[in-house]
Amino acid sequence: MKKILFLIFIASSLQVISQKTKRIRILSSEITTTDEDRYPGATVLINNVKVAHEGAVLDCKRALLYKEKNLFKAVGEVVIEQGDSIIQYSDFANYDANTKIAKSWGNVEVNDKEMKLTTDTLYFDRTKQELFYPTFGKIKDKKNTLTSDRGTYYLESKKFTAKTRVNVVNPDNKLESDHLDYYTNSNLAYIYGPSTVYNLKDSTKIYAEKGFFDTNTDISYFVKNAKLYLKNKTVAADSLYYDKRKGFASANNKIKVIDTIQNSVIKGNYAEIFELQDSLFIVKKPVAISIMEKDSLYIHGDTILVTGKKDNRIMRTYHNVKIFKSNLQGKCDSIHSNQVTGLTRMFKNPILWSGKSQITGDSIQFLTNKETNNLDSLRVLQNSFIIQKDSIDPNYFNQIKGRNIYGKFIDNDLRTMLVKGNAESLYHSRNEDTQVLETITKEIASDIKFELENNEVVQTTYFKQSEGKTYPPSEFPEEEKKFQGFIWREDEQPKKMEDIFIKDKVSDSKTDTKDKKVKKNKAAEKAKKILEDEYLKRDKLKKVDEEEE
Repeated sequence: MKKILFLIFIASSLQVISQKTKRIRILSSEITTTDEDRYPGATVLINNVKVAHEGAVLDCKRALLYKEKNLFKAVGEVVIEQGDSIIQYSDFANYDANTKIAKSWGNVEVNDKEMKLTTDTLYFDRTKQELFYPTFGKIKDKKNTLTSDRGTYYLESKKFTAKTRVNVVNPDNKLESDHLDYYTNSNLAYIYGPSTVYNLKDSTKIYAEKGFFDTNTDISYFVKNAKLYLKNKTVAADSLYYDKRKGFASANNKIKVIDTIQNSVIKGNYAEIFELQDSLFIVKKPVAISIMEKDSLYIHGDTILVTGKKDNRIMRTYHNVKIFKSNLQGKCDSIHSNQVTGLTRMFKNPILWSGKSQITGDSIQFLTNKETNNLDSLRVLQNSFIIQKDSIDPNYFNQIKGRNIYGKFIDNDLRTMLVKGNAESLYHSRNEDTQVLETITKEIASDIKFELENNEVVQTTYFKQSEGKTYPPSEFPEEEKKFQGFIWREDEQPKKMEDIFIKDKVSDSKTDTKDKKVKKNKAAEKAKKILEDEYLKRDKLKKVDEEEE
């Protein structure tokens, strides 16, 4: 009894399903016949064939209709129309009314209000309202032409999901990708794999593995392995926004700006790039790295600003500036570097450390060789002071004072120093074998020249020596152990590259914290003000050129 009831249930279920599945209806055909030998179970339709199924109409020259299977096979000038939403052309097509899936092949063309699709083979799932092409396909809308090896078009959302060798091309740009979604109603492309946008009017391009590109506005936003390739620099970051028409980009986190002209790198965690002015500023732990033959020079501050094109480029670093190189370190409030002349100037209480020597003055400048990018010379102007701690006793210091100091680098090592004007020196001499302190010598001269090897003084020359005296250590006057203005600042020296990011100790008072924030804000405002001035100059020059023309 149970078996009989089960069979009745199955039979009734199949009847319900068959009632729900509508049959293909023949609307017209000049000839309707059968040929059981060649097409068993099929109705043969010839000339002006038209059938319908659930809102879709299929036209062709010849067809086979399998009524029992609810299957339609069309040959020659096949047209499939679905209301006013889509019209499709092909040489051949099979339509299964049970699954509502059509397979078309041979010169397939699909048109809707947004686009035109051409391919060799196409599957149309009417239930899901999806078109799928497994081989090469081309989509053309009002803005772009998209090609890919395979893809799916979702009729309701007007979205193409294209995979394998995808190209989106218009007169301005070319987007290459392995996987993207493209919307024909908005012309937006969302990428999900390695992709590159090429600007066809210049050499710029942008690479990423996730994000979107607006082909209407040339605006892109990428969030994975993003890289922007400009004429003279490359910008890499975790996330990157780029407006090509305005020539503006902003980047966030793990930023690296590579200058191919100056052979330098700037890193940080937030940057704004102004392509037309070839300028940028970078904040949040920024560091500029000048790549040299055997070593690299690191400069860090609260804000780094680079302005001007390659023939007139200037880099400014503002507030809490620190410098590190294996044999040269420094600190000041701000730095101005002219990358064309190679001149770098340190401002506000500048200090350098070279080997064991501490160098201070009102202004410190060093020159870089433009061709080799190596350090060339050093200038310490006004109130120059060199201090070197004694190698044995930390209470003794070798000291040199003068009006100005001029130094010369060879292979990035400081080899000579000339103290020019009102030179004074205090030197502690030890026995070479026992290292016992034997004498302390104080000298006064117009100029003093020092020869250095491995950052150690190996020869001293005095010019127009006026007076000098050598003392036994026990007889040297206590009050003359340190020259006037002596300040030993070893605790401020960055001993390794990572130390340039360490802030010096400051008061924990609310006032100091507030002042620190104000100082940072002023630095950012100053950077933007300089950029605005650059724009005004450019606009004025452009206006003058237009008037002259």
